[in-house]
Amino acid sequence: MRKIKGKHLFLSLILLVTGFILAFSYQRAQFEKNEVAQNNEWKKEDSLRSQILNFQKTNRELAGELKGLQQNVEEKESKLANQEEISSNLVEDLKQLRMVVGNVKVEGEGVKVTLQDSSYIPEDENPNNYIVHEEHIRSVIDELHVSGAEAIAVNGQRISHDTYIACIGPVVSVDGNQYPAPFVITAIGDSPALEKSLNLYIVDKVVNDGVEVRVEQENAIEMEPFLTEEG
Repeated sequence: MRKIKGKHLFLSLILLVTGFILAFSYQRAQFEKNEVAQNNEWKKEDSLRSQILNFQKTNRELAGELKGLQQNVEEKESKLANQEEISSNLVEDLKQLRMVVGNVKVEGEGVKVTLQDSSYIPEDENPNNYIVHEEHIRSVIDELHVSGAEAIAVNGQRISHDTYIACIGPVVSVDGNQYPAPFVITAIGDSPALEKSLNLYIVDKVVNDGVEVRVEQENAIEMEPFLTEEG
């Protein structure tokens, strides 16, 4: 058996130590490399987490601003809708006022009331008790107003709030214009309601006064504007 010389043993020890050192250095380098990689990964995750938190904070702020803007828009839309409703109501009120005072031509459904002198006058009776008088015409007009008539005319002549009606012998004067019987009073409004009201409160009273009365519903009635002194 060959003897290992001291020089060879020393060289082997050197090689062994060198190999150990190299292996340790390699492992140490790998560990440091992994640690650096892990630290980088943590930093990357921490950066992403921070970005996500910042995005979430920004989204909350934007959501708050959006909610505020939406509320502002809703408030402005509500104000605009109220203004439009007020304007629409004003226009409708003005239209109704013009219809009442007779400043514009109007048309619509309504009723036609015909007042006629009695066709039969008993002997020894005063004929004046059997003809149409201004109070009969006024009672019909007043009831139509109460029942919601939007416009009224007598023998085609539009009347206003201050129309003057008076008997002049066998004729009736409406704002200075004289009309003989029969007297046709037309009114625009809810035709069933107007007819019901007239039949309930006026017809019997006028008939008892010896006047012939006929009430009819009309689908379409046209009325010209109120005639002023200027024409």
